[in-house]
Amino acid sequence: MENLKVIVSGGGTGGHIFPAISIANELKERYPQTEILFVGALGKMEMERIPAAGFPIVGLPVMGFPRKPSFGMLTFFLKLFRSMRLANRVIDDFKPDVVIGVGGFASGPILKAAVRKRVPAVLQEQNSYAGVTNKLLAVDVDKICVAYPNMSRYFPVDKIVFTGNPIRKNLLNAVVNKDEAFEQFGLKTEKPVVLVVGGSLGARSLNESVMANLELIGKSEVQILWQTGSFYHKEMLARLGSDYPENLLPMKFISRMDLAYAVADVVISRAGAGTISELCLLGKPSVLVPSPNVAEDHQTKNATTLVDNQAALLIKDADSKDHLWLETFKLLDDKPQLKSLSQNILKLARPNAAKDIVDVIIDVVNRRNQKRESALTV
Repeated sequence: MENLKVIVSGGGTGGHIFPAISIANELKERYPQTEILFVGALGKMEMERIPAAGFPIVGLPVMGFPRKPSFGMLTFFLKLFRSMRLANRVIDDFKPDVVIGVGGFASGPILKAAVRKRVPAVLQEQNSYAGVTNKLLAVDVDKICVAYPNMSRYFPVDKIVFTGNPIRKNLLNAVVNKDEAFEQFGLKTEKPVVLVVGGSLGARSLNESVMANLELIGKSEVQILWQTGSFYHKEMLARLGSDYPENLLPMKFISRMDLAYAVADVVISRAGAGTISELCLLGKPSVLVPSPNVAEDHQTKNATTLVDNQAALLIKDADSKDHLWLETFKLLDDKPQLKSLSQNILKLARPNAAKDIVDVIIDVVNRRNQKRESALTV
């Protein structure tokens, strides 16, 4: 397929941005002449991350719907109106063959504009609980790529394709020497490692659980590789001072996640869709602490899906200070459970997700083109 023009929309968090980039990279790899334009939300991280990945992006002045009645609702509708006008202009100027929505504030306006102008549209729902925007758009789009089974609760069954979530290609293709990985972080190969990650910005409750259990951590034989996140790093270091356990390694951000996963015996993490997809692919025993501050509590639903498949442990955010480290150390001592969690989470992996999603996209474009050709010949 030559000269394909594609709009990819979404963002707000790394969980939306990384899959979007994975899909775009797969398109460019298979169809080098493809022209790709991203559409994101002004002020959100995609406005920096997408250009850094080598793709152009247009920002819409869109925001999330206020959770409580306030004057913010007026601002929301004003920004939505402006975003719809700009989205229509983007469609008219770029003239895409297909528009892909991966979630995030900007997906709504650009997908709605595409559908109105009869441009083929594909959704990618990353979570086990569908977001409001995707549920509203589902009736009008051509296909919906999902990462979990039983999504017919939210979407028309004839539009659903079970693809899984795309993950970062450096993890998919990683060939890591474990000894080198241990050396990279200055860790001892003979001692177990727990990796704590709360996203690039960090997670307050995960960080607080570490701070509340320094004595327990210090007495253990476990090495803790702790990504504090850029938002909390200075605060955590100030509170730790110079006298903290030698087996605790606080880091602002871990750029080589392939190495971090390689050394980890257990991963403590939030339950965002992208992170879970990575854990599934790598078969990592995990203790998930879902964030309570996300729309419709979808992280808890993601984590529960794994727990129901005996593929992870779940600790409620409110219980993390008191129970997270006790349960994690208990898990490390239970070798049969570690093996069982690893085997079960591997069963949920979808390593070809990006390829399968692009297959769906190309099929949608071809079907729409065939309909147009048939209509012209009648």
